[in-house]
Amino acid sequence: MTGSATSAPRVDHLVTSGTFSLDGGTWDVDNNVWIVGDDSEAIVIDAAHDAAAIEAALDGRTLRAVVCTHAHNDHIDAAPALAAATGAPILLHPDDLPLWKQTHPDRAPDGELTDGGTLAVGGITLTVLHTPGHAPGAVCLYAPALSTVFTGDTLFQGGPGATGRSFSHFPTIIDSIRDRLLALPPETVVRTGHGDPTTIGAEAPHLEEWIQRGH
Repeated sequence: MTGSATSAPRVDHLVTSGTFSLDGGTWDVDNNVWIVGDDSEAIVIDAAHDAAAIEAALDGRTLRAVVCTHAHNDHIDAAPALAAATGAPILLHPDDLPLWKQTHPDRAPDGELTDGGTLAVGGITLTVLHTPGHAPGAVCLYAPALSTVFTGDTLFQGGPGATGRSFSHFPTIIDSIRDRLLALPPETVVRTGHGDPTTIGAEAPHLEEWIQRGH
């Protein structure tokens, strides 16, 4: 877009509700859905639970991609329906295909997210950071122009994502957070898969505490 057609990039936020199921258990959850772009185009980060609500929040904008931070069912359950409604491709790190197939055995993602890869939308560039631990193919998306990182379930306000279920590993998530996320500028806003945002600077001092806690 050029000239008067340009509009300021922005992040829109939607909370959807549903269930998370893994290892034989099911829990009620509220998920953050992030829409990144401008007035004409956007990407959706984590199409959770309610494709119609997400499509409505797009408000007529062209959806360029449905980006999955990982493949737990609560983050991807609405992805195929949203893709079908909009024509947008679903993007997932290939290490999470085993988890994806538990929810969508007959519908593969359309493309792969790779560490260091970039996504461009609405004048914003997001860099893919592979951050395994909560899930093998977990990724975060760093948008320096917005001073924000979308962390899925890798980092929350108060600590790392859960690692007590299959496909997860606590030492790996600690390494991911230390090496990939805490290296970002401290003012970077952390927009999470559940709950309230935080900042890198607010979380960085607590790394050793998390390690000791081992949660």
